[in-house]
Amino acid sequence: MLPATFKLCAGISYRHTRNMTGLRKNAMVALHHELNRLAGPGPNNWLSQVRRRSSFLSSQFKESEGYNEEEIAYVKQGETALQKSLSILSDQDGWTIETVAANGDKVLSKVLPDIGKVFKLEVMLEQHPDSLYKELVGNMEQMGEWNPNVKQVKILQKIGQDTMVTHEISAETPGNVVGPRDFVSVRCAKRRGSTCFLAGMSTQHPLMPEQRGVVRAENGPTCIVLKPCAEDPNKTNFTWLLNIDLKGWIPKTIINKVLSQTQVNFASHLRQRMANNVSMEMAPAC
Repeated sequence: MLPATFKLCAGISYRHTRNMTGLRKNAMVALHHELNRLAGPGPNNWLSQVRRRSSFLSSQFKESEGYNEEEIAYVKQGETALQKSLSILSDQDGWTIETVAANGDKVLSKVLPDIGKVFKLEVMLEQHPDSLYKELVGNMEQMGEWNPNVKQVKILQKIGQDTMVTHEISAETPGNVVGPRDFVSVRCAKRRGSTCFLAGMSTQHPLMPEQRGVVRAENGPTCIVLKPCAEDPNKTNFTWLLNIDLKGWIPKTIINKVLSQTQVNFASHLRQRMANNVSMEMAPAC
């Protein structure tokens, strides 16, 4: 399955983008309000790093003046995915432990109205957030090379520096308990201070209609957060919020097990990828 790679389930409604003044104002006010709330006192003070004098959307929509209606709709959807994800992550109540790996990697979950079950992976990685951001965002299309749960990631369209639409194909699970799925997702990548965000949700794109023989799954609010460890800023607190509808007739007990294990496996594969990158960088040139 893909983090989707942050995927988070709403369709685009193009007619809502026709009033651009209203769109800019409402979107900026909503997200700025959410960031203000998340940055307040409590266990989520780290989210204050995403607050600067301008909101995420202020710079995004300045850049969007030359975008067409379809592009604006994708931008808005990506920002909505980020806003919803941060709202979920800010609420520390109601999470239950799904699994804890021997190395301390932990997956938690809870059920939310109108969204369903969401999963949250919390791990510590040895690499700096910048290195992880480069791998997960800059080298996104290479994910199939190191993550066996992913067959392919393809960028269908880029909109400015922060938004893109992707197509992902997941591999079948062992024993083909869950067959291959594909996703079309809008992704919103943001960096504020030393904290990085990659949020997303399912969307539609004319270049990638549903494929024959492959189930089109959907993602609700999804987000990866990369934050430097307080004890060692060269290490990263990695959080991955995942909400996904695999479609098909699959028992919930199997889905829950598959998704939580997918998150744990992803952390393991990412560690190995980053270790291999370091080894290649240190290898002497011929």
